[in-house]
Amino acid sequence: MNILLMPPLAAILAAAVVLVCGPFFIPQLHKLKFGQSIRAEGPQSHQKKTGTPTMGGIIIVLGIVAATVFCTHMDMDIILALFIMLGYFVIGFIDDYIKVVLKRNLGLRAWQKLLGQIIIAVAVTYIGIYNDILSTKLWLPFLDVEINLHLFYYVLVLLVLVGTTNAVNLTDGLDGLASGTVAIAAFFYGLICLYFNKFDLAIFCFSCMGALLGFLRFNINPAKIFMGDTGSLALGGILAAVAILTHTELLLIIIGGIFVIEALSVIIQVLSYRYRHGKRVFLMSPIHHHFELKGWPETTVVRRFWIAEGIFGILALMILLLE
Repeated sequence: MNILLMPPLAAILAAAVVLVCGPFFIPQLHKLKFGQSIRAEGPQSHQKKTGTPTMGGIIIVLGIVAATVFCTHMDMDIILALFIMLGYFVIGFIDDYIKVVLKRNLGLRAWQKLLGQIIIAVAVTYIGIYNDILSTKLWLPFLDVEINLHLFYYVLVLLVLVGTTNAVNLTDGLDGLASGTVAIAAFFYGLICLYFNKFDLAIFCFSCMGALLGFLRFNINPAKIFMGDTGSLALGGILAAVAILTHTELLLIIIGGIFVIEALSVIIQVLSYRYRHGKRVFLMSPIHHHFELKGWPETTVVRRFWIAEGIFGILALMILLLE
């Protein structure tokens, strides 16, 4: 089979797995009472979503793994990418399980999450460098030069993983928002992987896109299921993994522009509240809630964020092609 047909085939296979599993999985979550708790300080319009099944990330990851294993050669790039995705999937699953099943609202403690992330980052960096998959050099866009970070590369990998996973987690606040924006980012990263002749990694990206398009069937407003931390942390891990394995860590800031904006809105809000005597920059953060409180319908916010993410993806491609 033509190798260029494999990415779309992987997308179709991943979407099919999610679409088949969804109608069986969602009723089981209802029976188990794995419902989402909506925070009281959030927009009041969201209170009606209380009890919607969560942990939908399970079927997303199932679709991605099935398509990736079936369509790739399972080289070291793919093994590392799957290791990162599944590592964050486990962290997210434990966090969701504690909150949803054990009814402890805080989930994992911050230090427990950070410890897991450090272990994943160190393991991936060591294995990658040992097998000549990763180097300790950082590519600088626009300047088209590389600088050797030596041991600080371990710190960079940790920052990319932690920053990306938490940014995607913050974006997962509206029906279909994280699913759609990550699907768009995965599509553009798939094209970038094809540009670098990393075909298996491109298949991995298209598997992610396909699984999320399938998941949107159940996650679009009004959502029948949420992905939970189980899904958002795994998806953030996917984007971070591909950025690391294509040596485009700084380009991720642009291709994941929506996630950067979401994370910055929270940081700005916290700093403003703390150092400006309780004053807020936004009506509510993350910024998608600000637009909701400004009167935008939830579906309008989601569609416009999808469009913005598409623009960021095109901009990232242009930067790459013009180097």
